[in-house]
Amino acid sequence: MPVKNFDSDAQSCVHAKHERRKDARPGELLAAALELFVEKGFAATRVEEVAKLAGVSKGTLFIYFTSKEELFKAVVRENISGRFEEWNAEFENFQGSSADMLRYCLTAWWEHIGSTKASGITKLMMSEARNFPELATFYEHEVIQPGNALIGRVLQRGVDRGEFRAIDMKYGVYIVLAPMLFLAMWKHSLGACCDAGAQLVPEDYIALQAETILNGLSIRPTPPPLSQENLAP
Repeated sequence: MPVKNFDSDAQSCVHAKHERRKDARPGELLAAALELFVEKGFAATRVEEVAKLAGVSKGTLFIYFTSKEELFKAVVRENISGRFEEWNAEFENFQGSSADMLRYCLTAWWEHIGSTKASGITKLMMSEARNFPELATFYEHEVIQPGNALIGRVLQRGVDRGEFRAIDMKYGVYIVLAPMLFLAMWKHSLGACCDAGAQLVPEDYIALQAETILNGLSIRPTPPPLSQENLAP
């Protein structure tokens, strides 16, 4: 009977565990960076803090990300901009009305972005964009432009199908964006510390915003002209 080499098995197990840990490090670093960027802002977050929270050395962090700026870009791509391909595919496959699509967009945004730490990136960019123009340009290209384009597609779908009235799409997208931006800003500012009675219920807020937007977009039937009989004194 062959003798089992326990030392070799132990070394293999350690090596496999090390490889799994190595593969997980980028994700752990991104999660740590997101938490700190949202909590402290971009300028105040140090890479040493990110590395410590992720349980690695500063040198290890720089193996994966060459600078704090590149780390931030990776966080944005992981949590927001990297999902536009998936969201555009959902647009292509959506079978319901354009009103249902708009409601779905708002509720899905809250479930997957707004209710998570990733929504804090919005507040970060609003407050620090002027101090970091390179990051502002990056965010414009990777988040704002594709986000506006996707919302524009939703609205244009409604117009093309005769469900929405025609509007100026350049500014029309902000009708949808405004309540989303407000909710993200509220969550990471006053919403984090105000009294319970002043808190918003996100689902109720989104539902009301959606119906208000749709009420303004919907095409109303033209009333029939008044007959001569009705015009008579």
